[in-house]
Amino acid sequence: MESPKQFDFLVIGSGLAGLFYALEASKAGTVAILTKRSAQESNTLHAQGGVACVASSADSFELHIQDTLDTGAGLCKEGVVRTIIEEGPERIRDLARLGVRFSTRPGEGGEIWDLGKEGGHSRRRIFHVDDATGREIEQVLLRAVRANPRITVLEDHQAVDLITLAKLGYASENRCVGCYVLDRASGRVEAFCAHHTLLATGGCGKVYLYTSNPDVATGDGVAMAFRAGVPVANMEFIQFHPTCLYHPQAKSFLISEALRGEGALLLNHEGHRFLLDADPRGELAPRDIVARAIDAEIKRSGHPCVYLDIRRKGKEFLRERFPTIYAACLRYGIDMAEDRIPVVPAAHYQCGGVVTDVDGRTELPGLWAAGEVACTGLHGANRLASNSLLEAMVVSYRAARASIAAGPVSRKVAIPSWDEGSAADPDELVVVAHNWREIRELMWDYVGIVRTRKRLHRAGVRLQNLAREIREFYWSYRLNADLIELRNLVLVASLVVDSALERRESRGLHYVLDFPGPDDSRPPADTILRLSEPSIRA
Repeated sequence: MESPKQFDFLVIGSGLAGLFYALEASKAGTVAILTKRSAQESNTLHAQGGVACVASSADSFELHIQDTLDTGAGLCKEGVVRTIIEEGPERIRDLARLGVRFSTRPGEGGEIWDLGKEGGHSRRRIFHVDDATGREIEQVLLRAVRANPRITVLEDHQAVDLITLAKLGYASENRCVGCYVLDRASGRVEAFCAHHTLLATGGCGKVYLYTSNPDVATGDGVAMAFRAGVPVANMEFIQFHPTCLYHPQAKSFLISEALRGEGALLLNHEGHRFLLDADPRGELAPRDIVARAIDAEIKRSGHPCVYLDIRRKGKEFLRERFPTIYAACLRYGIDMAEDRIPVVPAAHYQCGGVVTDVDGRTELPGLWAAGEVACTGLHGANRLASNSLLEAMVVSYRAARASIAAGPVSRKVAIPSWDEGSAADPDELVVVAHNWREIRELMWDYVGIVRTRKRLHRAGVRLQNLAREIREFYWSYRLNADLIELRNLVLVASLVVDSALERRESRGLHYVLDFPGPDDSRPPADTILRLSEPSIRA
């Protein structure tokens, strides 16, 4: 039996949450970071807007807390919200000490932070690095991680399933002791063991046909945790970003909400500013309202998109404030200073996820989660813009400190090698591609911005059939990266549908025509799903 790889801490994912946790945890032991593609390919890399954090005398923690609670539509946990917002400034200082160069501007007495404003915020409080904040954070943290001798980064290593004592047959206790991992280069599955394992795998945007997310966002962490018996919550709340570039050659390029914060207007094809008909806040209304208004306008008019108009700000301002977006639009023949930008909504952020406390602690001892994969209670039914990177750094830091405080596990466990049995090499890869495409089209058509229970039921039946087919394929053939992702994708799609069917009201990001308003007959509650009997065969 091949010995498993042993580390003190195991991190699955290499975005802000995973890297921040690794840097802190490395103060107490060895850390392995597993990432299924290159280390920098994560949702963090593609984050344009910034980090929401109180930093001016015109702002306060109470205002930021209230904006978050208002946007979350009654489902935020106020204690969690307060902790994350109040600890934000110190974590911003951590990033600055590591070398993140947040944008500044001339002010009284010298340079001051150039704070942005986005939908749902009552004050300017968005720390940003031009319009490529995530790229700067990712690169700075990766440099620090690669320079740390206690941290090992393993690229092209794809987590398959968590290893738990329950799955190994132990009856007296259960905990996570690591995970099985596919080495994509060799095709071999190896066991990685650790005292503490952090899920930092990001969200599930690729479950939808149109998404702002990179190809890696296939819901792996949620799927693995659910198969291990860990509860997941509020998966019905998928945030659709209102403004992705609409162009036949553009692959899910995001047009940051910061444009609307700087005065961009949303117009229909006739030049009418239609958002004011939906909400008096217009372009600065929360994302769920803006996305639904755009969806309704597209369906009403039959026109394939709407338009962002920021031409009045002028070329000099636009090239300095939004260099990445300006250059990208130019590649597609659109000059923001002269042309309106065609945009459509696309799946963007998973507000639900693996249930954790504010320290990232899950119900399964030894397993932690931080970032988009986790549901801490910060976002509620709708995420306030730029609260995601704030949550990722605060919760991952707290998770690392709590992991260190929990200490190593004394029990030695024999981990069996991966057994592929009589599995053969897959001979019908077209099935994988077909099922992947069918899931994403099904979710876009039936489980999108506006839903009906009839469409949700139809989606559920079709996903059940797909899940059976994929499960048979998974256990009959040797593993490859596409098959692992497809298995996770169909499970997460099913969790979104099941959660949406459980919620018989419209709240936040979940809008269902059968129940067009919130259910005020009882206090708002989370939608909790769990696998009753975790099994390695799930």
